[in-house]
Amino acid sequence: MLILITYDVNTEDKEGRKRLRRVAKCCVNYGVRVQNSVFECIVDSAQCRVLKQKLLDEISTYHDSLRIYYLGDPKKAKVEHYGTKSAPEMDKPLLI
Repeated sequence: MLILITYDVNTEDKEGRKRLRRVAKCCVNYGVRVQNSVFECIVDSAQCRVLKQKLLDEISTYHDSLRIYYLGDPKKAKVEHYGTKSAPEMDKPLLI
């Protein structure tokens, strides 16, 4: 399965910079960096579960943001979000 991993790690302190490096290292072991904080990964379901748990173990859900996009079959495509900066629901009207 093809997944897209995006993250935003708060790097205002030394611990945040360490988290950023650890998150990137987890991702590079499973996929290809396509932008600074975006990775495309081709994994099976077991690898996906392991990678997701590794990333959740590394980030701070209070300070950081992690999004995993499951791509492929449009009927099964979904987005999982953890941490800060939640995105608006795309299937509902956007009121400005």
